[in-house]
Amino acid sequence: MLDHISFGVDDVQKAAAFYDAVLQPLGYSRQMEAGEYIAYGSKYPNFWLGPAGDDGAGDRRPGFHLALQAPNRAAVDAFYQAAMDNGATDDGKPGLRPEYTDTYYAAFVIDPDGYKIEAVTYVPE
Repeated sequence: MLDHISFGVDDVQKAAAFYDAVLQPLGYSRQMEAGEYIAYGSKYPNFWLGPAGDDGAGDRRPGFHLALQAPNRAAVDAFYQAAMDNGATDDGKPGLRPEYTDTYYAAFVIDPDGYKIEAVTYVPE
């Protein structure tokens, strides 16, 4: 359904360093840079960072969160640890969330710019 999403951030290079670290365990990498924008993905750029307040990047809003697919539980754990090591705030340690489904395993963080980011897998252990 979605083709791409953009985040407005206070410091693009600082945010890029954070996302370089936390997206790697999930199988995503920096795909391209275009001016002040940096894009991530697994096969093509579908997650963009840009300067806050710019028309091309979204703003932080209460209630918004981004859930990223993880290949397995170890990747969720690695995402969480990388996030904690790179300035995120804990918003839910890695674990099962049976209120969603029996195999919903996720971790929740708030990135340094205030965005709620989740890594999730449905793959049983």
